[in-house]
Amino acid sequence: MLTVLWFIVVGAVIGALARLLVPGRNPIGILLTIGVGVVGAILGGLIASALGAGSFVAFVFAVIIAAVGVVALTSHGTGRWGSGRWGRRRRSYF
Repeated sequence: MLTVLWFIVVGAVIGALARLLVPGRNPIGILLTIGVGVVGAILGGLIASALGAGSFVAFVFAVIIAAVGVVALTSHGTGRWGSGRWGRRRRSYF
């Protein structure tokens, strides 16, 4: 139980820092922010552990990975998926 709460707290902090690093409007909610932060923390920790780096490097990797996740979730009108909320492609019949 305590581990789950710790992941939520760390995910919220890392997700909030990632949202601060990404310029512009970030229309994702707090639950998605925590989720992106938790995924960033896990992946950052795994990468830092594989490299034999310390906890500061793991934290930096976690924030960078979470920032990339925020960009991927909030990019509108660019990329492969087209424009619109959540990346839905608009159909054009003409």
